Amino acid sequence: MQAFQDYYPDEFSHCFGCGKRHPQGLRLKSFWDAADPDRTLAHFTPAPIYSGGVPGHVYGGLIAALFDCHGTASAAAFACRAEARSLAMIVRYVTASLKVDFLRPTPQNAELTLSARLLEHSGRKARLAMTLAAAGQICAQAEMLAIRFRDPAEADDNPQ
Repeated sequence: MQAFQDYYPDEFSHCFGCGKRHPQGLRLKSFWDAADPDRTLAHFTPAPIYSGGVPGHVYGGLIAALFDCHGTASAAAFACRAEARSLAMIVRYVTASLKVDFLRPTPQNAELTLSARLLEHSGRKARLAMTLAAAGQICAQAEMLAIRFRDPAEADDNPQ
């Protein structure tokens, strides 16, 4: 099964967090949850270089980056589903707003599981709720407003 990010055209595959063309990137991969069709999942095991202020725990900026990439990829997948489009015709979303709540320290020696649910989809806007868990415990949660990237050829005076 291909990840949502694998469908991005090459010119949109350079992201540090999820781009397949970024040579030093994290290469996060997001998928539909096989057990819950209204949820997306991604898994990531942080390397020791992503340590935070407390030894053995993950740097908060990495957590925000993971939410950023998983959220925009999920927004694109939810939009494809809503428009009855194949993921092969995926469009890019960018982050307009990302609010992260850090609930507990995130251990570094565990696989992290990110999940996202679509809260609202209207026009070019998608609002998502996300969690990041380690060993079954939610360590952080986030809410994102993602905006569908408009190809300059489609641009007009209405930013909505």
